Amino acid sequence: MSEQRMADHWWWRPGWRVGRRFYTWHLTFQNATDVHRLAAAYRQRLVDVDGLDLIPDQWLHLTMQGLGFVDEVSEQDVRTIVDAATRRLAEIPAFELKLDRPGITPEAIRWEAEPPGPAAAVRLAIRQAIAEVWPAVPEPEEGFAAHVSIAYSNASGEAAPIDEALQAVDAAPAVARVESAELIVLGRDNRVYEWEPHSTVPLADR
Repeated sequence: MSEQRMADHWWWRPGWRVGRRFYTWHLTFQNATDVHRLAAAYRQRLVDVDGLDLIPDQWLHLTMQGLGFVDEVSEQDVRTIVDAATRRLAEIPAFELKLDRPGITPEAIRWEAEPPGPAAAVRLAIRQAIAEVWPAVPEPEEGFAAHVSIAYSNASGEAAPIDEALQAVDAAPAVARVESAELIVLGRDNRVYEWEPHSTVPLADR
């Protein structure tokens, strides 16, 4: 049984406030029905566990690379970065990710996507695209972990009830085919990450 403790994910990180929006690159799973199947199995077990905000299918995502707050980034820069990313991502083949059993971190319940290499390659290409336009790329290059969260913690407390719920799930792993990366306009006002799409950039279909 887990001896971890949970912490509130929704503290206001620097620069964030209600109503503020952020440009960021994600992989998203709106049409990934196999991921939705697996997510439903875990939500069913986690729904009665206190202190969690479960993530609906439409907001499942793999965080890639931030750009900056909408009120601090020019639309011209965004368009130029998207154009550069389009050229670079056209050289990276579409790929499959597998999600199996999620783990517990202090602020989230999440799957580690396997294999991590293709997602890291997409992120590197996006960072290289940003570097074509800006002298410095936001966020550190190191420390990237390709993960997909199913729930966020909204309180402090013991992780043991979460661990017990996760162990009770009997579901086959899910496989998602990733064919594009998305630049989105992200908000976090309602204890969930919600977004409007800005640009969808395809990967190579091979």
